[in-house]
Amino acid sequence: MKIAYICQYFIPEPSAPSARISELAQAWVENGHEVTVITGMPNHPDGIVLDEYRGKIIADEKIGDVTVLRNWLYATPNEGILRKTLSHLSFMISTVILGLPRLSTIDVIIVSSPTFFSAFAGLFISKMRRVPFVFEVRDLWPAVFIDLGILNNVFLIRFLESLEMFLYTQAALVVTVTKSFRNKLIERGLSAEKIAVVSNGAKVSWFNPGDKNDDLCSALGISSKFVVSYIGAHGISQGVATIMEAAETFKYRDDIVFMLVGDGAMKKEMVIMKNDRELKNVVMLPAQSKERIPDLYRASDVCIVPLRDIPLFDSFVPSKMFEIMSCGIPIIGLVNGEAREILELSGSARISSPESVHELVDSIVWMMENPQKRKMMGISGRTFVCEHYDRTMLAKNYVCHLKIILK
Repeated sequence: MKIAYICQYFIPEPSAPSARISELAQAWVENGHEVTVITGMPNHPDGIVLDEYRGKIIADEKIGDVTVLRNWLYATPNEGILRKTLSHLSFMISTVILGLPRLSTIDVIIVSSPTFFSAFAGLFISKMRRVPFVFEVRDLWPAVFIDLGILNNVFLIRFLESLEMFLYTQAALVVTVTKSFRNKLIERGLSAEKIAVVSNGAKVSWFNPGDKNDDLCSALGISSKFVVSYIGAHGISQGVATIMEAAETFKYRDDIVFMLVGDGAMKKEMVIMKNDRELKNVVMLPAQSKERIPDLYRASDVCIVPLRDIPLFDSFVPSKMFEIMSCGIPIIGLVNGEAREILELSGSARISSPESVHELVDSIVWMMENPQKRKMMGISGRTFVCEHYDRTMLAKNYVCHLKIILK
């Protein structure tokens, strides 16, 4: 099968979509399929195009056995709705104008959303090449912006929702990453037969358990301390301020440290919060390459998986939790809904209410006081992911759905 995959973000950019797509694509080529990824010039999250791509309109390369077609786009930091929208629109246009002419013969085209607008480029290419269009939904746009209070213009909401439903109806297959997303689309009138669930997961051969890297811990100043980590986007959806407020509770203890790794719209605010409150027990790092993430997980005694206390987020399942479990690290989940159900089923986590500082503090204290239970939680999480959320297994499941629409 010859698969084209459109996504604005791809490795080496540190993000959940780039990890999902790169791991799926590599698994597919290892199983004999041909995969071409159409993406932008690497610039996420700081909006600075990497040196080797700067000034280029197009760049074609091989990453492993995956063909990657990179196109110019308006590069901007991961903050500010207007600039991000312009970036998304520029990628949509460049995908059609620059990507389509370089795309070889394909059997199917998949578009991963967000970003919302790139789906229109994929739909156009599918019509031109007369191949099925698959719409992969990793976030519910525009619903997430409505619930976060970012989008409140009634006419704009109706317009965007009509575009969203148009894309769903035009797709030969809609792939969601959670069961809750699937149920919401069915409630809106989409046929259940048209929707497949291919959840996020982890490449278990890469995210594996191991000892702490002493050199890394020493360099970060976290040796001989209980390390509480959050590794992921510092955006408006995660509620990272809750972690900072919990850290303040422990600021006078010298046996615990909080490590926050990542970038996003709220990062500057978190840095200000750290400085204003003199949180010397908080270590902050920028977003890291995929190669460094496993060592950062393994440097942690417990990892936090947070989401804001918003009803829509009950349908979200943060992809990072599968990587954490795969590394054998216990989790404190500040989540509800489907994510909570998965964590409880895995036996790898202690659950606290989203955005509840005192419950998070209680969970951290419990983790510190129960090292043997932490160890067992880590083992349970690793076993659970290997059995149910191994990315290689999920990639094979994905192909089965693609074969059905190609019959």
